[in-house]
Amino acid sequence: MNVANEPDLTKWVGQLGSLTAAVNAGYDLKALLDLVGAAARDLLGLDVCAVMMPSADGESLEIVGASGIPDEYVERVNTHHRIRIEADASSGAPASRAFLGGVPCSASDVHEEPDSEWTRTATMQGYRSILAVPLTTSEGVLGTLGSYRSVAHRFATDEVEQMKLLAEHAAIAVTSCRIRDDLRAQHKLIVRSEEIHGKLLDAAVRSGGFKGIATTLRGLLECSVVIRDTNGETLAKSEGASPPSARDAISSSVAVPTRRVPRTLGERELVHDDGQHVIVNVLLDGAVVATALLLHMSAELDALGVRAAEHASVVLSLEMLRQRTAAQAEQGVRGELLADLISGADLASPQIRERASLLGHDLHKPHRLLVAAACETPGNTAVRATSNGVPHNERAIQRAASAAVRSSSHARPRPLIAAVRDLVVALWPTSLDAPSGEETLRRAVVGHAGSSALVMKSEIEDSVQETYTAIVGALRLAIAEGMTTGTVALDDLGAAALLLKYADPAHLRRYAERTLGAVTRYDTSHDAKLLHTLRTYLDCDLDRTATAKLLTLHTNTVSQRLRRIETLSGLNLRSPRQVIEARTSLLLMDIVGDSSP
Repeated sequence: MNVANEPDLTKWVGQLGSLTAAVNAGYDLKALLDLVGAAARDLLGLDVCAVMMPSADGESLEIVGASGIPDEYVERVNTHHRIRIEADASSGAPASRAFLGGVPCSASDVHEEPDSEWTRTATMQGYRSILAVPLTTSEGVLGTLGSYRSVAHRFATDEVEQMKLLAEHAAIAVTSCRIRDDLRAQHKLIVRSEEIHGKLLDAAVRSGGFKGIATTLRGLLECSVVIRDTNGETLAKSEGASPPSARDAISSSVAVPTRRVPRTLGERELVHDDGQHVIVNVLLDGAVVATALLLHMSAELDALGVRAAEHASVVLSLEMLRQRTAAQAEQGVRGELLADLISGADLASPQIRERASLLGHDLHKPHRLLVAAACETPGNTAVRATSNGVPHNERAIQRAASAAVRSSSHARPRPLIAAVRDLVVALWPTSLDAPSGEETLRRAVVGHAGSSALVMKSEIEDSVQETYTAIVGALRLAIAEGMTTGTVALDDLGAAALLLKYADPAHLRRYAERTLGAVTRYDTSHDAKLLHTLRTYLDCDLDRTATAKLLTLHTNTVSQRLRRIETLSGLNLRSPRQVIEARTSLLLMDIVGDSSP
């Protein structure tokens, strides 16, 4: 830049110093850009100077700061005579070309330009010459600084350089304001976020539980809130909330082909927008244990709302952990009580009833016994089976028992539920139909053991111990026969139920041992599969050809195995009476595997 004399240089330095001071003083953006326009107009002797930036829709340039025109005029221009941003920098008004091309553009005489919308607008507003200089930053072009004169004027190189210098100050002003506004917004967000976290945590600490958190979150976000566990059970909901139907239920861990993939909100990947509701995942040990639904908040949540949802997730995790820990402690006490009952303690004992009463259970009322097992299904290896056929995953069963306790905690009279080894066992009041004991145990096992669930039930006639022994034997029998799901009543097993109820397991075991014990031991030492062959032969109604086909063996091989069985057991498999003995022995082996408590 070439400045003619020392007074002009002093004036420039003073004006630029004033602009720098204004930026540092924290002026708002319009005031700063008005100052830039006033400085350019004063230093360069312009009729009008205006700073323009893209409109919200990105289709035109709007005046955001100016000198030489009143605010009403600016409003009218921005509303009715906006400068359109063209498709490229080869045409259009100088401001559009400078913005798109990133270089200064000018019109020495508007009357000499090809007739167009912008030339007609400039003529109508009384401008003859225009110079537009881009506001350039490392992020790109932010807008333009425009010089407007009422007479034709050819812009010299010095004038262009001077305008570029002022444009740099305008760009600095815009960038500084944006940084300052962003920092203020972040500070406000952090402060407000801490307040939100405090309110949510306070709701939990005051023992408001899930209900208190849901109510607080509703007040913060002004929306209905529903909190659900992984089984879809509603843990709490805010006042007036109507939970989505089962068809609209949301699962964050299962992709539903007919729904679009939920869009993640925030950086912590806890909050998602599914197009209708906002889903907030609640995590424990890296797994989703519950979900908070912000109903009909899709696309409504701002940054502060996302922060509130993330804080809600953390507080809900803490509440879930608190309730789980309390339930596990209480579960241990319940487990001891139930273990005593199935080990022979008298249900009518005053000491037993007092212990139960302290846990909220009334053993004076009639109860039925329910036992649920986690069962493998084809293609599902999540549950490991023991050698005797009963699935075994004690940690998952502990979680399932705790879940069953939570989901039935509101029921009155209250059932007694606990994990006993690898089974969920419940003393369920016969007068309690809602919730259903069978369904409560089934959903708990399916939800936490990752498998299907088989539930066996029976009325308690004599003692809990005898009923438990019979039910476990029946459960083992049902699993051996291929049942992996549903509910079975002990009385539905016919003759087997009578044996389970009234026969001494030791006597049954001795009978089975005496009849097929030698065959069992031979199978163990030689891996001969004789018992499997015998079961299949009896199931095929003594048809050796059908047996061979089912076992994919030659008929002679089946005959050799049957002769080996007859030699070891002393049975004659051609005798109807001894065939009944063989079938009965197999049934007893299924029943008395290890049904003692």
